[in-house]
Amino acid sequence: MHFKLLLVVSLGVAWSCFATTTTGQLNRCDPTKVVTVEACAKCHGQAVMGWRQTPHFQTFEKLHRNPRAKEIVKKLGLKGSIKRNDVCIGCHYTVQKQGDRLRAVSGISCESCHGAARDWVNGHSDYGGPTATKAAETEAHRANRIAKAIENGMNNPKNLYSIARGCLTCHTVPNEKLVNIGGHQAGSDFELVAWSQGTIRHNFLRTDGKSNARSSQERLRVMFVVGLMADLELSTRATAKATSKSTYGVTSAQRAAKVATKLYEIQQKIKNSHLQNALEAFAQAELRVGNAKQLNQIANEIMKWGNQFATQTNGAKLGAIDGLLPTPDKYR
Repeated sequence: MHFKLLLVVSLGVAWSCFATTTTGQLNRCDPTKVVTVEACAKCHGQAVMGWRQTPHFQTFEKLHRNPRAKEIVKKLGLKGSIKRNDVCIGCHYTVQKQGDRLRAVSGISCESCHGAARDWVNGHSDYGGPTATKAAETEAHRANRIAKAIENGMNNPKNLYSIARGCLTCHTVPNEKLVNIGGHQAGSDFELVAWSQGTIRHNFLRTDGKSNARSSQERLRVMFVVGLMADLELSTRATAKATSKSTYGVTSAQRAAKVATKLYEIQQKIKNSHLQNALEAFAQAELRVGNAKQLNQIANEIMKWGNQFATQTNGAKLGAIDGLLPTPDKYR
């Protein structure tokens, strides 16, 4: 692997402006199909109660009052609060179309992560008829039910890579002006295991419906690698969006390089073909402005191999990376 040297060289290459066409990005939560958290609470009451204790919920009442948020809005020349402009609401709120207007109806909610639910909310809980129960559902019916829900727009938690991409689409910050002009940070220190197993964990369906179960060690291992692969993909896409050698572009490129190095360390321990293919694709990346086409093509390759890693890798065989996983005291 020669990507480390290539990254050092390419970060110093002259940057020039470009117009980007991004592929492979997740569809944003369609406001015309949002049914709101109340629809989810009918079956997922415990999860919704847990959500109401999280920063994702509290955003709706608190974030627009934050002096820092007001400062960013002012620097960007936007009118009103962050609840009422297209730059901020896509990541910080769940938005619903009400008549001719789009309104923020909650903070980051069920549909922010799992997809606007109008087309799948009923089907995903149909176990075979009005009187059918989940316990009696056949495996074939379950597979078909989940497949149809995904086809209709659900971001199903069984697909770890899709979930990770949903998180990182915002946590890598998809807006150059927001960072370079507004002064917003260029991305959070998001890591999938630590950020999903703490306050926002809602694994009630894996138990008796009352206990918020922790994920198994095997799942956490897969989750850790998947989160980093998704980070590599979305950091590469963020670099592709940059139009100048400034905070946004440089920080995104440095993040991609750092994540790639971490994944290289992991690959030395697990020798996984999907991860190897993703790293080989990234090794060709020239992290510079004006290179959007190549970077997005590489990001698509990383996405492909990340999905395959998530669906085909047995976590029981990843014990060699246990020492790299965040411990419970680091969960957020």
